[in-house]
Amino acid sequence: MRWWQAALGAMAGFVLVYLFLLGLLWRYSRTHPESVSMREAMRLLPDVLRLVKRLAADRSLPRTIRFRLLALLGYLAMPFDVVPDFIPVLGYADDALVVALVLRSVVRRAGPDTLDRHWPGTSQGLGLVKQLARVRASR
Repeated sequence: MRWWQAALGAMAGFVLVYLFLLGLLWRYSRTHPESVSMREAMRLLPDVLRLVKRLAADRSLPRTIRFRLLALLGYLAMPFDVVPDFIPVLGYADDALVVALVLRSVVRRAGPDTLDRHWPGTSQGLGLVKQLARVRASR
């Protein structure tokens, strides 16, 4: 087998896995209407970015948490994503999913009161962020 055939086969495999994961993401969004909608998640974006920046600057948090948050800011700032942003609905869904996973790991390590302490927005927005990150409301 020639190198280009192996490379082409690997690329085709990556494309198939990518399409499969897109399908799973789309299916999840259709079968779980109780989860935070993409419109709600997008409205939270400025507050979430300020939250992540505040958490990353908090020297009382462990270095590993701050590193995760800085990596998240870098991922969000990249002009390309796993799912390109021009794809309707799914384009921003991967960003919301990555934010939710990182915030969930931060809360598990630092505690839910950390979100309360650093949240820059409204209490309704905080409730949505906790729902998105699957954190139980402390109030």
